[in-house]
Amino acid sequence: MTGAQAAKLDDVLKRGHLVVGTGSTNAPWHFQGADGKLQGFDIDISKVIAKGLFNDPEKVEFVVQGSDARIPNLLTDKVDISCQFITVTASRAQQVAFTLPYYREGVALLLPANSRYQQIDDLKAAKSDLTVAVLQNVYAEELVHQALPGAKVDQYDSVDLLYQALGTGRADAVATDQSSVKYLMTQNPGRYRSPDYAWSPQTYACAVKRGDQDWLNFVNTALHEAMTGVEFPTYQASFKKWFGVELPSPAIGFPVEFK
Repeated sequence: MTGAQAAKLDDVLKRGHLVVGTGSTNAPWHFQGADGKLQGFDIDISKVIAKGLFNDPEKVEFVVQGSDARIPNLLTDKVDISCQFITVTASRAQQVAFTLPYYREGVALLLPANSRYQQIDDLKAAKSDLTVAVLQNVYAEELVHQALPGAKVDQYDSVDLLYQALGTGRADAVATDQSSVKYLMTQNPGRYRSPDYAWSPQTYACAVKRGDQDWLNFVNTALHEAMTGVEFPTYQASFKKWFGVELPSPAIGFPVEFK
């Protein structure tokens, strides 16, 4: 372990701002607003870490990167941390160190507000009469059939086409990330709805370069206190803004994370 690797926290504090690798095209996680500035849940998470470092959430520099650069940019020290809806896997954990998870993703169903299908049991009962639009992928049909075994699956090569199919009636439902479903419902009140059902869970966390436990411990502390402690109102407000969900405050007394 080199001195530089072992002193990331000190290096960042000395520099005076945090450098975060993230994306710019995926709402509600990281995307450009009308003012050209990055916004989204990943951006808010990054600002939580910056506030922990400097008591100023704006002391952060964002390096826009593709998904395939999330790990390489860490390994070459181009960024201090990557916060870009990275799915935690054991194989990736051999390359980078993952922080505490800050979101649990899954697949959910988006329906028009006037859909004749009410709950997941109605959708399952429809079987082959139900058409589900999903983003094209080698596992797409299998993924839909995990929840809706008899459904007809139509695959599209862009997210926009999924919602067009739903809007024109070519599809009865869209199967996509639950975060996207919640965001669309928040942005378009009264237009969509979703059954209270999700499947295929995966964990999102930030990633740092391996080998510096002090840096990882600090980031974990910042995230932990955002989700359970003194910075919870910030995390709560961001969750409400992007996903339309009002998180309950952590119970006082026995730490909720040990229940």
